[in-house]
Amino acid sequence: MIELLAPVGSKEALIAAVESGADAVYLGGKMFGARHYAPNFTDVELAEAVRFAHLRGVLLFVTVNTLLDDSEIPVLVDYLQHLYKIGVDAIIVQDLAVAAIARKVVPDLPLHASTQMTAHNLAGVEFLAAMGFSRVVLARELPLKDIEFICNNTSLEIETFIHGALCISYSGQCLMSSMIGGRSGNRGRCAQPCRLPYTLVDAKGNDVLGQADAGEYLLSPKDFNTIEVLPELIRAGVSSFKIEGRMKRAEYVAVVVDSYRRAIDRCQASQNAYTVSEQDKKDLAQIFNRDFTTAHLFGKNGRAMMSDRRPNNRGVRIGRVLSYHHNSKTAVIKLDEALSIGDIVEFWVKVGGRVNVTIQSMMVDGKPVTEAKANTSVTIPVNSPVRDNDRVFKVFDAKLMDRARAYFTKAEAVRRIPVDVTVTVSAGKPLMISITDADGFTGQAETAFLAEKAIKRPLTPETVSKQIERLGTTVFALNKLTCHIQGEVMVPVSEINDARRRAVEQLETERLARFARVPLSQDRSIANLLPQKDTAKFKFSRKPELVVNVDAVDKAMAAVDSGADIIMFGGESFGKRPLSADEYHETAAYCQKHGRQLILNTPRLLLQNQMSELDKIITLFKELQPLAISVGNIGSLHILKKLGNIPLHGDYPLNIYNSVTARYLTQLGLSSFTLSPELNFVQVEELAADKLAAVECLVHGYLTLMISDYCMPGSFLGGQDIKKCNNACLRGPFLLKDRKNELFPVATDQYCRMHILNAKELSMFSQVPRFIRAGVSRLRFEAKYSSVSEIAHITKLYRELIDQGENHPLIVKDKINTIEHDHVTRGHYFRGVL
Repeated sequence: MIELLAPVGSKEALIAAVESGADAVYLGGKMFGARHYAPNFTDVELAEAVRFAHLRGVLLFVTVNTLLDDSEIPVLVDYLQHLYKIGVDAIIVQDLAVAAIARKVVPDLPLHASTQMTAHNLAGVEFLAAMGFSRVVLARELPLKDIEFICNNTSLEIETFIHGALCISYSGQCLMSSMIGGRSGNRGRCAQPCRLPYTLVDAKGNDVLGQADAGEYLLSPKDFNTIEVLPELIRAGVSSFKIEGRMKRAEYVAVVVDSYRRAIDRCQASQNAYTVSEQDKKDLAQIFNRDFTTAHLFGKNGRAMMSDRRPNNRGVRIGRVLSYHHNSKTAVIKLDEALSIGDIVEFWVKVGGRVNVTIQSMMVDGKPVTEAKANTSVTIPVNSPVRDNDRVFKVFDAKLMDRARAYFTKAEAVRRIPVDVTVTVSAGKPLMISITDADGFTGQAETAFLAEKAIKRPLTPETVSKQIERLGTTVFALNKLTCHIQGEVMVPVSEINDARRRAVEQLETERLARFARVPLSQDRSIANLLPQKDTAKFKFSRKPELVVNVDAVDKAMAAVDSGADIIMFGGESFGKRPLSADEYHETAAYCQKHGRQLILNTPRLLLQNQMSELDKIITLFKELQPLAISVGNIGSLHILKKLGNIPLHGDYPLNIYNSVTARYLTQLGLSSFTLSPELNFVQVEELAADKLAAVECLVHGYLTLMISDYCMPGSFLGGQDIKKCNNACLRGPFLLKDRKNELFPVATDQYCRMHILNAKELSMFSQVPRFIRAGVSRLRFEAKYSSVSEIAHITKLYRELIDQGENHPLIVKDKINTIEHDHVTRGHYFRGVL
């Protein structure tokens, strides 16, 4: 069975999702959810939502998919226990810490891995299986062939998105909202900077897309829509089809779920004759669209997947302006689609932007009408001037919204459960009512009143039916009534109604009993839940080591010559050129000659067809015998930890935000790790004080804010088909200019992935003494975007600051800031994130 999973951001959306045909819903409480700005549910409302869903046979999953601060652990423990007790069917998790705690607090509560975990290959799924997850939501960047491969090679349930908004960055890997405005997507507060206008410029500030017919919303993807390719996703083996949209209105949920419900049912009923109705296509577009795309399912789409001219709902085109009459302020529109009173239309004016009009009156052939059909010319009042041939879009369809609202505004249920009722009665005995539903559950009740011989009006099947049919606002609907009435007997109507009510209550209890859980053990103190510290494996030095992360041999040499203790080398190369084995050997030899250590980097992301490259990398790295191999995703970690004989470093894309995640990963074999750049100084100091492993902090460089399989320069300047790309990205440097004229460097790597870097360079020169006092083991300079001369200069300064600490002349004279340029940031070290 294919599960249709619907988004729920409010109580109305919950009703809409269930009544329109969802098999399961996902929603958030007031804490730990990745959609903090949705209405969400209180603890009491969550319990009510679980009962509402379970009574109707619908599963309910709760999002606990944000990164967790150590101070939040006691609250999380209580919250998880509450979710378990009220019968939540699974929690959706991003942070490894939440999963580790849940395994101990509520071991019988199923875990689903959020797409925020960036599970994008089979090895990542296997890592999560070993941790106790029962389902994985795959990254939205996966092609269909990778999805099928993973489904065919795992016993876990695989969930994929099928409809709704797309993130341009790999989910769980985006720091843009966080670094720009302090609102972290990893903490549920994304400000969606991807929907803002940008300009792609060269080093001189010139707009390089002026001749490319590009819009200004260069990071805004179209909406995902797979309704026409559902058979292929079903054949791939996907278990759950997920609709995005917890921030959307209940009407949106109703229309999208209803359309996909019928589509899935048709698909499963007639595998070889699947078609999608034109009305369903129109409804999906009308309720909300930024235009539609299948994203990466069938290969990279480049600019074809981007909604670069409009970042929000564009509606459905319904015609063009034939003429505008200034005196009467009316426009004549030739309609391609029907138009009704109450609809809202938008004119895409060639000069002046958009004109929005709510239809309150209209005329066809000089006569007032309430509806105008397609292929007619309609006249409507428009106060602002529009031009001949301007396109007209319907952005609100009154009839569609009325139909959608019917799913959640009626007192009676839309999708009822059929029941068969048997009524038995004879003189001297109570009337017995037995109700059996379509799933085989039964409820029974009898009257307190003993049936008496009727004097005037004996019970008949017709009189009994009138009372039994009154199922009203319950979820049940009478399918069949069987009456066994012996003799002419009488039972008061009030008694029959009371027995019916109690039989229904018992049936509801039976339906809910299948979701009952074993009571929790009482021994769940927090002290017993957290991994125990083990400092025996690691020895700490008084001052931190200086790490420089580079992607070229000459950069590595410059860092060594300027005083770096450790060179981090490899992974993604911003020159778009993969590093050769000779370059690895040359760098390793140079480090060895000068008594420096080497950490070799693995790629941050590896899709399934790139995993063979990891095998080659591992073979080479084992030969070079580095200090450690760095891993940035759970798939690579799963593969590398099996080797056992090479120390592993966990890089910051693993989102190590708290002590539980840090301890869990060190117990898996990490000898060092880079903390999340979203942590503030106090959090860093607390984690460093654990003395668990070598703790590394990013202190300098242009940090990657987004990593995407969409390459902007290649898409607009190099050809949409990646196979025909002319490597336009190499004509750079390119920068992304925002509304405030901030310039974000754009780099591409050997996998044709785009990295958008922070507009400001992280610089923590002045805080080196504080890092030393905190006991941080390593300070890291992200230098891939820096020139050789910059690397030499910056590395030398950090070397001096680490060696001299508080005694450095610039610190003594309080002039440390004089060595920085004007465009620097302290990241989150002082402000933290929301």
